[in-house]
Amino acid sequence: MSNRAVISTPAAPEAIGPYSQAIKVGNTVWLSGQIPLVPGSMELVSGDISAQARQVFSNLAAVAEAAGGSLNQAVKINISLTNLAHFAAVNDVMASFLQEPYPARACVQVAALPRGADIEVEAILAV
Repeated sequence: MSNRAVISTPAAPEAIGPYSQAIKVGNTVWLSGQIPLVPGSMELVSGDISAQARQVFSNLAAVAEAAGGSLNQAVKINISLTNLAHFAAVNDVMASFLQEPYPARACVQVAALPRGADIEVEAILAV
């Protein structure tokens, strides 16, 4: 596929497996799931679910920018939480990173996430 571009930025955590931070094909960008890792140290951010969500959305924003876009161009966001009781706090953080009209979204509870994280978020952008 000649128009497939790998998106990578040191402003977001490096991939911790056999995947890319994002892939861009045409005007669509698929951002891999981000957990609350601090770029550089690759350590989980300390703090409550709001702090974790802020780190995740900051990581996603950095990858979106590296792809030539922003989170406001998200058309779909998928959120995985280890505890749905965090739903409202994550909504507040998400709203602080995005402007209306908001993208489509799914939010599910999962048994576990990589590195013991409480949240993982992935996004699809139309840039």
